[in-house]
Amino acid sequence: MSLFVKKSMSSLLSQAADSEKGLKRTLGATNLVALGIGAIIGAGLFVRTAAAAGGHAGPAVTLSFIVAAIGCAFAGLCYAEFASIIPIAGSAYTYAYATMGEIIAWIIGWALILEYALGAATVSIAWSEFLNKLLGNSIPYEWCHSPFESALDANNVLHHGYINAPALIILVLITLLLIKGTQESAVVNAIIVFVKVAIVLVFIAIGWSFINSDNHTPYLIPADAPDALQADGTHYSYKSFFNHGWGGVLKGAAIVFFAFIGFDAVSTAAQEAKNPKKDMPIGILGSLVICTILYILFSWVLTGVAPYTDFVKSGKEASVAYAIETYMKDYLWLSKLITVGILAGFSSVILVMLMGQSRVFYTMSADGLLPKVFSELHPRFRTPYKSNIILFIFVGLFAAFVPGSVAGDLTSIGTLLAFVLVCAGVWILRRKEPNLVRPFKTPLVPLVPILGILVCSAMIFSLWGTTLLSALGWMAAGLGIYFLYSRHHSKLRNPGEILPHASDFEKH
Repeated sequence: MSLFVKKSMSSLLSQAADSEKGLKRTLGATNLVALGIGAIIGAGLFVRTAAAAGGHAGPAVTLSFIVAAIGCAFAGLCYAEFASIIPIAGSAYTYAYATMGEIIAWIIGWALILEYALGAATVSIAWSEFLNKLLGNSIPYEWCHSPFESALDANNVLHHGYINAPALIILVLITLLLIKGTQESAVVNAIIVFVKVAIVLVFIAIGWSFINSDNHTPYLIPADAPDALQADGTHYSYKSFFNHGWGGVLKGAAIVFFAFIGFDAVSTAAQEAKNPKKDMPIGILGSLVICTILYILFSWVLTGVAPYTDFVKSGKEASVAYAIETYMKDYLWLSKLITVGILAGFSSVILVMLMGQSRVFYTMSADGLLPKVFSELHPRFRTPYKSNIILFIFVGLFAAFVPGSVAGDLTSIGTLLAFVLVCAGVWILRRKEPNLVRPFKTPLVPLVPILGILVCSAMIFSLWGTTLLSALGWMAAGLGIYFLYSRHHSKLRNPGEILPHASDFEKH
């Protein structure tokens, strides 16, 4: 049987129409927009903005957000079409299985592990940074940083990290919640979204009057910009193509792209939407538009309050709190308030990402592409507890021993690859099934999918180097697993076997 064997559209549509066995449809357009904003606003905004500005884009990180948003908009339009056609759980993995075949579905499912699992690791590392900031940096450097990180203290003594213990602790707590089956209600999620947006708006409103126009000049980092001092005492050079000018803006876009990760998570809730044909496009595109506007304003204020070179050293961690404490000293109370709110918000993002990853694992296991252990349910809580435990070990190793910048870049690559394949899938489905009913149609096909592929591919290329090679190694390992295991255990290739149903645990 071909590597590109596909799930039939008729079976997927019948699954979507089966409201008795499927997930309960309780989410409206407002809930979906709130879900999107809740998943999007997190470590990407509060941490990755400073990383992109300090090392690559400077004040022009606002342009980086626009480039990243354009790539997301093209992909978002394609996601919206798929979500309206196939309103079931599974997101990009399911779309690929229906349009491009099993091998592509496997690749996209494997890439989603980079998005959700490493995304959770990155956010947990950011959670650790903000917790330490809240506690007045009382946690020893060695116990809240990766072994690959080092920094000079006030006495010029060099410290090396051992393990990021706080990141590991928050992952343990959230994994235990997931195993027990605790889930946030729509009301709780809406409260968290309100807190997150309020934090961003308050910082923008108060910080605007502290903007120093000199910090925005020059807007693009010049090629001859002097080296910046890093936390470990070494110098950081801006001479590389991707460290200044428009090259830096593009690299910055790939870095802050992490800030947009989450809007595609709205599509995983398609089977729980009251009217997915109408509400899914509103949820996906609405949350994307709102967050983009907030991101541009936020990054403009942050780089106006503090010079971008600060974010290479002192302001690298907990950048918002640093900017307030250093340049807005009359508002120290705001620093504490924002830090507490960010910690709460990060916790919800980690929960959403780990839940999303367990759902992807469960679906792939149900299709036979992963071992049954990933779809085995707890006898009491009816949750995929073994999958949660395995996922914690994997994510925990990254969170404890890998720097946040590395995990974040790998997360961006996984997501960008998923976006590229979703854009290609819409184009393919338009050609192969032109008469399929499409409640929402991506405009200007094939132009929009092609532009989405090009913009997202350009951001992937800008991460060239160790990060991209690591991602390629990850994909090679995934293909090895597919050919050694998944191909021979695929339920689609062995239709006599009974598939477990996702609602077995999700409806609990």
